[in-house]
Amino acid sequence: MTVAKNKSKWSQNRFAQASLLCAAVAVALTLAGATLQARPAIRNPEHAFAPVLSEDFQQSLSRANRQLQELAEAVDGQLAPAADNLLIARRLSLALVGSGMSLEEMRALEDIPRDQQITWFTSYLVNDRRWADYFAERFSRAFVGTNDGAFLLFRKRKFNTWLADQLDQGTSYAEIVREMISAQGLWTDKPQVNFITATMDESSNGRADPVRLAGRTSRAFLAQRIDCLQCHDDFLGQLNFGDEQDVVSGRQEHFHRLAAFYAEAALPKMPLRGITDDGQAYEVELLSKPGKQTLTPDVPFAKSILNNEGSRRQQLAAWVTHPENRAFARSVVNRTWALMFGRPLVSPVDSIPLDDSVPPVLDTLATDFSQHDYDLRRLIYLIAETDAFRRSSRADFEITLAHEECWAVFPITQLRPEQVVGSVFQASKLTALDSSSSILTRLKIFGDTRSFLKRFGDRGDDEFDSDSVTIAQRLLLMNGNLVTEQTKVDLVNNASSRIAALVPDPAQAIELAFLCALNRRPSEIESLQFVDYLKDKRGDARSQALGDIYWAMINSTEFSWNH
Repeated sequence: MTVAKNKSKWSQNRFAQASLLCAAVAVALTLAGATLQARPAIRNPEHAFAPVLSEDFQQSLSRANRQLQELAEAVDGQLAPAADNLLIARRLSLALVGSGMSLEEMRALEDIPRDQQITWFTSYLVNDRRWADYFAERFSRAFVGTNDGAFLLFRKRKFNTWLADQLDQGTSYAEIVREMISAQGLWTDKPQVNFITATMDESSNGRADPVRLAGRTSRAFLAQRIDCLQCHDDFLGQLNFGDEQDVVSGRQEHFHRLAAFYAEAALPKMPLRGITDDGQAYEVELLSKPGKQTLTPDVPFAKSILNNEGSRRQQLAAWVTHPENRAFARSVVNRTWALMFGRPLVSPVDSIPLDDSVPPVLDTLATDFSQHDYDLRRLIYLIAETDAFRRSSRADFEITLAHEECWAVFPITQLRPEQVVGSVFQASKLTALDSSSSILTRLKIFGDTRSFLKRFGDRGDDEFDSDSVTIAQRLLLMNGNLVTEQTKVDLVNNASSRIAALVPDPAQAIELAFLCALNRRPSEIESLQFVDYLKDKRGDARSQALGDIYWAMINSTEFSWNH
């Protein structure tokens, strides 16, 4: 009996040891693949350089670079040198997928000729589904806000997925916007209709809110903050409409005639048909006239390109996205630039003057964008290829705010909350957290991200406001479960434990940790200090020590800024 029990216990121990050995071998193979070989899909994205080789692309790029240099010369002409390629690639990763790079991606990048690395990495990212998902989330904030809305009438996740699908398929940005403004149908079957139903709730009697839709249309699609005209005329002369020959100050009527385009949008008596246009008139009481007025739809500027074909919303959609409506292209360029640099060309991101007082490079990029069917990927390539995007944030001269504002240096900005949490998750893995990751991993990240953002705080619609980190936010990173879970001893899930267990050389282990967490190699001083801390430790103590180093890097200021 005792022998049988001992034999059973021995068998269990042997089985446990064998399981651990298999796990260790699997981890070793994963580490080797991540650090040495990388996936073929990462190494060889199709058509990597085609977009930037065309003559018209190079002409637009040359013009943009010249105009950016002229901006710097207007200050003092001093320009920062080019940044290191790893740093530029980190900027791209933060901007396009919302996290730092994986070790797998950095190893693949190193295999590309140095002068081609950034173009290759841009191509790799914009052909990755993560880019479409991330940009859809960022743009949807302006389109439908950050609240979940009324569940019976609004499906935010369906809208974001539809938007990501359109971006992934390369649909023209103008076509995407036309669909949002003019679509009819059920919000579950036609997710683009959620742009309309996002303004509805149980008390709206089945009607869209024309006022909210006018505000979103003017801000998100035209970069015009005309919301204040809802209640009164512009007494400060900040909003000027009309045509070049007949400039008029913004009036309350301008806003409400724009809102009138949406007055028809409503649910019929048979709501399963979804949103339709029922011919409802738009009534409003203006300060300038007593009693309610019935207003016909009209646009506040560029009236010559408005036609009366189709429904009211179809007319508005065609006008907003018309090639001659340069406010539309300008607004997209400004928002995309803000996502890539951390701040817009013109601030605020949704308030661009209609005149020529904007930086000339804005119109150069906007013209190229409109002339190439509003191709968002091409716009990203163009911005990523500019000298301004590739400049360092450091220089051998004293850097002032003026240097950042004229793009003579790359502006240092604080990461948005979703970039922080995305970078924490990516730093704890050796391979890219993309669609090839397990469904369990992605579900856990989704849930943990929502929980973290709820506690850390979300910037909402005005996501480019540079609020400083609060003490509560700093304490959440230092003491919260998110960072603790990603840096604890865990051979299966955490990169720090894998590196500690499988890389015996302390200097190499420290280098890999820096690459994973900060996407750079350690300085000589950093390496010496951390190697000394790690070198005499073994087993779990070594894993914990490297986890502590990870924890310190994630809680450093460098981690939470685009440096």
